[in-house]
Amino acid sequence: MQFLFLLLFIPGFSDTLLPSNHKGHTISHTYYTVSYSEMDKQAEWVAYYLTPASVNGPQKRATKFMPDPLLEEPVKPSAYTKTGYDRGHLCPAADMKLNNVSMAECFYMSNMSPQVPSFNRGIWSKLEDKVREWAVQKNGVYVVTGPLLNKSCGTIASSITVPCAFYKIVFKQTGHGAEAIAFILSNAGSTETLKQFVVSIDYVESLTGIDFFASLPDTDEEKFESVVLTNNWQWN
Repeated sequence: MQFLFLLLFIPGFSDTLLPSNHKGHTISHTYYTVSYSEMDKQAEWVAYYLTPASVNGPQKRATKFMPDPLLEEPVKPSAYTKTGYDRGHLCPAADMKLNNVSMAECFYMSNMSPQVPSFNRGIWSKLEDKVREWAVQKNGVYVVTGPLLNKSCGTIASSITVPCAFYKIVFKQTGHGAEAIAFILSNAGSTETLKQFVVSIDYVESLTGIDFFASLPDTDEEKFESVVLTNNWQWN
C-alpha cells in the first residue's frame, strides 16, 4: 500500500484515507477535512495528517473563534456562552502550529463540539498530548476524531447536539503494513489511564455508522480494524 506516500507532499492528506460520510457533508480546509452534520451543528469527523513540523511549529495559539466561512448557516462562537460546555476542539490547536493559516482554521466553529470542561481539559487533553508524541516518534500519523452524535445527552442553543462520548483513531503506514489504534471516551472527567479506553476500529464504526477506511481493500482493513493492539504504541 503506497497511499500514505502522497500525504507527505501536500498540506493536508490524501483523499484516499478520508472516512465515509454518515450524517454529514465534506468540507475541505487547507490542513484538515470535516464531515459536517447540519442536524447536529458540528462535525461527525475531522481528519488530518499530523506531522512533527506541525507539532513543533512556531505559530502561537489563536484566541479568536470564528464561524466557518464555508458553511451557509455556521454556528456562531457565542452559541456556547453560559451553557456550561467548552468549545472543544476536535482538531486541537496544538496540532496546528505550522503557520497562521493552520492555526486560524482550527478555530472555526465547525471544528468545535460541546465538551464537559473536566473532560476537555483532562483526559481528552492527555490523549491529544499522547497523539502528538506518537506523531513525532513515528514521523507523522493520520488522525480522525469526532463525537458520537445522538440526542440522548441533550442539546445547547436549541440545535447543537451534546455528545455523550468522543472517539479518536490514529493510523500509521509501516513497512510491514499498517498500525492503528482507536479510543472511545465518555464526555466526562476521568482518572483512568488512556489504555482503558482503547477499542477496535470496528467497534467505533458500529457506533457511528462511519467506514473510516472505506477506499482501502477489505482485506487490508480487516488486518487492523478488528483487533485491539497497544504494543505498537509507546505509552511512557
